[in-house]
Amino acid sequence: MDGNGLWLKGAKDLLPDAVTLRRRIHEHPELGLHLPNTVAAVREILDGLDVKIEHGPSTSGLIVTLQGPTQGRTILLRGDMDALPMPEDTGLPFASKEPGRMHACGHDSHTAMLAMAVRLLHANRTKLSGTVKFMFQPGEEGHFGALRMIEDGLIDRHPKPDGAFAIHITPNVPTGVMTAKPGAFMASTDTIYVRVVGKGGHASAPHHTIDPMPIAAEIVLALQSFVTRKINAFDPVVLTIAKIDGGTTNNVIPEAVNLLGTLRSVSETSRKRAKEGLTKVIEKVAEAHDARAEVELVPGYDVTMNDGRMVTLGAEVARDLFGEKGFMPMPAPVMGAEDWSYVLQRIPGCMMFLGVAPEGSSHHHAAPCHSNRMMLDEDAMAHGIAMYAAVAANFLDNGLPAAA
Repeated sequence: MDGNGLWLKGAKDLLPDAVTLRRRIHEHPELGLHLPNTVAAVREILDGLDVKIEHGPSTSGLIVTLQGPTQGRTILLRGDMDALPMPEDTGLPFASKEPGRMHACGHDSHTAMLAMAVRLLHANRTKLSGTVKFMFQPGEEGHFGALRMIEDGLIDRHPKPDGAFAIHITPNVPTGVMTAKPGAFMASTDTIYVRVVGKGGHASAPHHTIDPMPIAAEIVLALQSFVTRKINAFDPVVLTIAKIDGGTTNNVIPEAVNLLGTLRSVSETSRKRAKEGLTKVIEKVAEAHDARAEVELVPGYDVTMNDGRMVTLGAEVARDLFGEKGFMPMPAPVMGAEDWSYVLQRIPGCMMFLGVAPEGSSHHHAAPCHSNRMMLDEDAMAHGIAMYAAVAANFLDNGLPAAA
């Protein structure tokens, strides 16, 4: 295998096509598990290539398989494809044309980078000492798309991957820089639904009622005290009540108030402790005021755990491709969540962030993912394409490095 310079040059040559594909997808974002237009765009890019394309019954996700001259190892590379249900206010000439939909998390760039990695590796397939599988995944934004593709049997089909690698862009890292950490990389996420039920009545006579409004407010504050006093600061959780809904007018105390929130954690230990404790706090605060609280916890994604060996491989590849400053170790996990976690529970691998701070913006102040103003440096996609290809080739040649 030639040095990694081969992959960087090839990626730069493919960058114009990556930009075109990314903008096409960006203009017409799709939500959820079924993304017909996005998949059609990917299939056009793959047309004529000597690859096998498979899909399952529950999503429009694709597994694209590229076989080298020898069987050898197999690696899975992933890019997610779905958008977010939110408006776009970037003012870009290729801004979303679909009202209430935006590629605010960079999945359009993930799809474009992975599609170009297929082309780059296909052009050099005689050099591959194994098999590369490319996972074009829908439904990452809360729809468990990765889990659906696993349940459809797409991931484990022969040859089953021996390693897995994914890239996620972020405008809050210097452009072109890769960053990751071993172990907990992203958080678990659970949704908190609470209904505080009291007794309604006239707003001028609260003593004749059981007012759920101040009880709900007290619950919000009590939960923050619970987090800081009952959860280990070195195994943290983030608990946010993001919505309080109740009442109809100024002179009526409602019977009930609803709260909606999220719980994030970076270990199953803190996750379990927080879920048990917050339920008790909510119920007992309500009980202290002669009200009752109904609590529902809806499990979300598990903690995304990076295999340290794959992080080491990715860091070595990034430094070889982009220089010593091409990789920056992450000091701590981020509290966002990923259904890539379910793949990493089955296959040793990792996710890395690719910095895409837009030109003219400091990465410290750039609009982050999930912002209605999120933009990215499209030139950085060449780094992502090269990383996909170089990590795959290196893994097929050498496998995972020894544990540190």
